[in-house]
Amino acid sequence: MVGLGACSRGRRLHVFNWSDYVAAGTIPGFEREAGVVVRYGQYESAEEMMARVLSGNSGWDVVFPSNALVPPMRQLGLLAPLDHRRLPGLHHLDPVFQSPPWDPGLQWSVPYMWGATGIAYQQSLQLPLRRWADLWSPALAGRVTLLDDPAEVFAACLKRRGHSLNTAEPRALEQARDDAVALKRHLRGFLNAEARDQLVAGELLAAQAWRLTARQAMEGAPGRLAFIYPEEGFPVYADCAAILKESRRTELAHQFLEYLLRPEVAAEIAREMKTATCNRSAQERLGQREPVPAGGEWFEPLDAANQRYRDRLWTEIKAA
Repeated sequence: MVGLGACSRGRRLHVFNWSDYVAAGTIPGFEREAGVVVRYGQYESAEEMMARVLSGNSGWDVVFPSNALVPPMRQLGLLAPLDHRRLPGLHHLDPVFQSPPWDPGLQWSVPYMWGATGIAYQQSLQLPLRRWADLWSPALAGRVTLLDDPAEVFAACLKRRGHSLNTAEPRALEQARDDAVALKRHLRGFLNAEARDQLVAGELLAAQAWRLTARQAMEGAPGRLAFIYPEEGFPVYADCAAILKESRRTELAHQFLEYLLRPEVAAEIAREMKTATCNRSAQERLGQREPVPAGGEWFEPLDAANQRYRDRLWTEIKAA
């Protein structure tokens, strides 16, 4: 009855998250416990989320930026500082994520899930896939996809040539653009979550994919799909929960972040959605310790000039 009364008074929280990133019971459980109604929206790319929140009047309270977006969002005045007195569950995080380089001391964000990017492919392929360079094989023409994410596309093309995925070197970035344009002629498209269903259906032979998407596809086609981290190196990222400065419900938003930090809640999300949780206590609850894989490189915040140049090159890739 308390929850119904609270809801009748209009207590609401507005949460904007990546798709397929909570368990079926996560949001209903918080609504019952806190006596609120959660407006839960989903996005498919960081660009989509940023486009919505840049105005400072988006209507959202909690968002989930990837680690490289936390510093620029803070600098733009989009994030509210966190009150650690309201977040006693921070000690559940894996030590790797308790003071990460993008947010030492976790002043602005709470690491939620980590991931890495590689290649998902049909095991029936005669061509063994080991490297990013293999995506350019004519044998995959018309049945291969790249992520619809500029940072990820640049990462694959840069790693193919032995560069850091965070480089600001113009020649390296121009070569990455040229490689992406060359591959685009053979692409089925730039796809994020949609690639999962096409892999399961057998329409795709290979796809640049986030680890989460690949795992979900593999669950949907047991024994038929595989996933590899390319030998040249690959991106690693952490998606983090953060409270927007525009929010007028910061106390409730902190309550939601603390709820996500509970080992039983974090473990259920990881179990159901096949994600890799940043919560060490949840990992122990699941009976698995999943370290960040060797050979990965963290996405880092880009300076303004590098970001503008990449934006221009991405426009050229999409227009080619």
